[in-house]
Amino acid sequence: MTSKASAPGKVILFGEHFVVYGKKAILATINKRVTVTSEKINENKISIKSDLGELVKPVTESIEKINSPLKPFFYIAKEMLQKFNFDGGVNIVVESEIPSGIGLGSSSACCVAGAASISNLFTELSKENIIDLAIKAEQTIFKDTSGADCTVCTHGGIIEYDKQGGFKKINSPNDFTLIILNSGQAHTTSVTVSKVKDFKENNEEKFLSLCEKEDVLIANVKEALRKNDLKAIGKSMSENQNYLEEIGISNDKIREMIMLVKNYAYGSKITGAGDGGCIIALADVINLADVMKNLQVKNYECFSVKIDSRGLDTF
Repeated sequence: MTSKASAPGKVILFGEHFVVYGKKAILATINKRVTVTSEKINENKISIKSDLGELVKPVTESIEKINSPLKPFFYIAKEMLQKFNFDGGVNIVVESEIPSGIGLGSSSACCVAGAASISNLFTELSKENIIDLAIKAEQTIFKDTSGADCTVCTHGGIIEYDKQGGFKKINSPNDFTLIILNSGQAHTTSVTVSKVKDFKENNEEKFLSLCEKEDVLIANVKEALRKNDLKAIGKSMSENQNYLEEIGISNDKIREMIMLVKNYAYGSKITGAGDGGCIIALADVINLADVMKNLQVKNYECFSVKIDSRGLDTF
């Protein structure tokens, strides 16, 4: 028996970093996907093949001894094999359209698609149970993951998320195009989160004021998303970028990219941790081809995406 599932990547449209302190964030899935194909085998091993390499280990191997970006797949497979007392193993093949390590949710999409594909060999899980399994899998490599990425990758579309209240779907036409530009600068999320924490502790009043401004921005932009008001969405993106500048997670390269797209986009901002990684720009589709050509001539790694409304697919 073979089981297949795919899940989309994601961008953070609004609220990164502030969400750590109990504020809301808005996330959206994009039409770049991870597909995971799984099958039961008679051998007592878990075999994983992907663009990131291969991992082949006996089922009896301790999860703590696995040191690989493919560890979440091993965790899911081992959990299912043990839970259903299957005397054999699992073959797993991972195919991804999502660049890894640049804040587009590749690890969460892998965990969601992996949880659905592997579990379907044994049982049919609800979406909520798939999310729970995916989060536990992602925690094997990112201990402090919030679960927001796995949630949006499962449900698709645009969601509002906060740590206390969980997620709520935003009913939007989802009819817009984003340009994603990669700065090419490596960044470590935990280091950037720690940097923001230091800023907060040294600038309590200013940080509180920025949190209040972010609250207002999120409330206003939800209505703009429902109406697909591109000018209002773009303006909010640029405002959010100003707040991210103030907490110190921007840099010269990011500012250069934002200036580069200023005349072609409704607005732009960092997506994800910052200090490198990617920016997103809300594009005017009328001149999209010219914009992409101009950016590529300047040797920027960039691509355009639409909002994905499907979320997790199993087939």
